[in-house]
Amino acid sequence: MNIKLTGLSILSGLLLGLAWPETGGFTFLIFIGFLPLLYVEHTVSLQLKKNTSLHVFLYAYISFFVFNTFTTWWIWYSSEGGVIMAEVLYSLFMATIFLWFHTAKKYLGNKRGYIALVVFWIGFEWVHYNWEFSHPWNTLGNAFANQPKIVQWYEYTGVLGGSLWVLLVNLLFFYFLLKLINGNKLRNEIKVIIVTLVVILTPIVYSFITYNNYIETENPIEIVIVQPNIDPYNEKFGGLTEEEQTTRILELASKKVTSKTAYVVAPETAIPRAFVENYPEESYGLQTINRWISNYPNLTFVIGATTYIEYPKSELKPTPTVRYDKQTGGWYDVYNSALQLNNVAKMQIYHKSKLVLGVEKIPYPTLFSPLESFAINLGGTMGSLGVEKEAFNFINDSIKIAPVICYESIYGAYFSTYVKKGAQAVFIITNDGWWDDSPGYKQHLAYARLRAIETRRSIARSANTGISGFINQRGDVLQATNWWEEAVVIGTINLNNKQTFYAQSGDWIGRVFAALAVLLLAWSWASKLKNKSNFNL
Repeated sequence: MNIKLTGLSILSGLLLGLAWPETGGFTFLIFIGFLPLLYVEHTVSLQLKKNTSLHVFLYAYISFFVFNTFTTWWIWYSSEGGVIMAEVLYSLFMATIFLWFHTAKKYLGNKRGYIALVVFWIGFEWVHYNWEFSHPWNTLGNAFANQPKIVQWYEYTGVLGGSLWVLLVNLLFFYFLLKLINGNKLRNEIKVIIVTLVVILTPIVYSFITYNNYIETENPIEIVIVQPNIDPYNEKFGGLTEEEQTTRILELASKKVTSKTAYVVAPETAIPRAFVENYPEESYGLQTINRWISNYPNLTFVIGATTYIEYPKSELKPTPTVRYDKQTGGWYDVYNSALQLNNVAKMQIYHKSKLVLGVEKIPYPTLFSPLESFAINLGGTMGSLGVEKEAFNFINDSIKIAPVICYESIYGAYFSTYVKKGAQAVFIITNDGWWDDSPGYKQHLAYARLRAIETRRSIARSANTGISGFINQRGDVLQATNWWEEAVVIGTINLNNKQTFYAQSGDWIGRVFAALAVLLLAWSWASKLKNKSNFNL
């Protein structure tokens, strides 16, 4: 491998990483991040050597490994296996997509090849949201998470629209780079320059206008958010008793609750001891909270817990994620759950559906069940968790609230299904303390800002160790708490019944591009086979 080309590959990864929220923050570098790698591919494709495809793949892998490591190294704090899956596998997937682009360019021509890069990449990002190896943290459109003023148009396209924007601008800049390298003068490219400016500026101008003119419909409810700040490593599952943890949550809530408060929101797995869903009376934490709620007739409490569902004895496994109970001979599933509690209705339970790869689940459990012991749920249990089949809302009188648990908030299309089913606001409950004081919890908060824009839903976010607070329908963060401190905040958010185009349509761009990717891939491979056949003749 060439040292210069290797250096350029590393540079590409660094530029993409520096553009990322909370790791560099130089957002607009995302528009040139692919340029060094595109130049590497261009250079290799001109060489009359064997194994050019292998070289392109290796250079691409270097770029994306640097990028993924730069942006998500902090996963190491919570799971060595998780970081391996995130960095190694995701880089492998990205490099494979870039290799497919190189193949398409080689056999379909330059123009079709660069079109194929856009199609393949966005098609892959859509697949990556929907398959078992899913870890879409580094979807290109996420780069603008801390720049809500320039991506208000996500209410139509979601983050995949941002990915399309990033790729188009990179390719346009690469066009100019090649012209300069070849000694051509840019004054001869006035039309392309105008197109480039339109592609860059139109979304930004539209977004600024939308941001400055967006007015929320007044439909307020008062919410208290609790941040108990319980160390997940040293206190949550042993350092503090269940009584101590429950008392801390209720004491914090009591400081802010008023007669007008509609909801108290507490974080993921805030009730530390797991309980069987059919026997809630056996949970000390749950019963203590219910007694406290009885003092507030109009109050509803939303809180996280670990719950079990038990199954009768059977020779066959009832679900792919079920565990065997040696004592009873039966089966049980473990869930990361959200609970809704109040004085007037039966407890409502939602199970987390989007699980963290390598931490809360092993992909395709039926196929990879021998690896089950390597999945560690950060709620204190071993093995893959059970999941909810589909999103649903907590209902309280006429109010519908989406109970989003932790990792689910990075899945735009899944998030939008709550809204499509009538969610008027969203509660995100999470425990980001596993990642220590790293960019991880900050990125997680930033991505929630994109969900607010995509669906135009106000968000109340309760994070065990921070950052908690409110996000309005434009993506602005309000009353943000500090990291690693006990805190409680009170505020009002507006309910919204209107549905955005994205909430109704989901990742429509991804579906279209995934279908086109299949056709382009088949076309390029068919051209490759035809080329080999003609050569042999």
